[in-house]
Amino acid sequence: MNDFPPMIVPVDHTAPVPRRIRAMLGNRCVLDTTDAVYLWEWPGYPAYYIPIEDVVDGLLHDTGEVERQSRGPARIHRAGHGLARRYDQGLVAGRVTFDWAAMDAWFEEDDQVWVHPRSPYHRVDPMRSSRHVKVELNDIVLAESSSTVTVFETGLPTRYYFPRHAVNFEDLTPSPTRTQCPYKGRTSEYWSSGDQADIAWSYDFPTVALRPVTGLVAFLNEQVDLTVDGVRLDRVVTHFSR
Repeated sequence: MNDFPPMIVPVDHTAPVPRRIRAMLGNRCVLDTTDAVYLWEWPGYPAYYIPIEDVVDGLLHDTGEVERQSRGPARIHRAGHGLARRYDQGLVAGRVTFDWAAMDAWFEEDDQVWVHPRSPYHRVDPMRSSRHVKVELNDIVLAESSSTVTVFETGLPTRYYFPRHAVNFEDLTPSPTRTQCPYKGRTSEYWSSGDQADIAWSYDFPTVALRPVTGLVAFLNEQVDLTVDGVRLDRVVTHFSR
């Protein structure tokens, strides 16, 4: 059993988006709306559904294909670097949703968003903690501290971010991997250890909400042995990692 809150939003749930949503293709803004709708195509996070009238003319190119879905038939269009699905009837009639990678950049208000839309029901809370936390791999201590920033995030195991002086970098090898998260920002460093790739990471420029973890180092619970206040935690399997 997981010891963290799961994603609980049902598929096909909709909610209004109170934020202005824009997308860029090259240097051109190709959609701009304050009337988007969230729709959960799966429980993890929603997609934006954009009113047709808020998409620039000429962006959508009808392929003639139609997908039959529970929320109504979707006409498939080419758009930018990918596909878009336009609904003329059903749950989201008069709206279109885009492959995220079809656009070069997405914005909520004036803040860029990476990977996928942010769910309004998803929390990410960094908190200072005096719990004693130790990370080991193959009986080697990789980090140990009673002064971490603990990040509680919906749908993910608790992550412990260590000050760098508490990390054993002698047993960590820098990795070229970089990842992005809509809630935390873009990673600036990764490390591997032994035969375990990319088990630690750091954010030099996280999102505003995650500024307390700036420059700190976290480890992937799923691939290391984690002890908190003397209690060894079970490794868990998740669909999300960092």
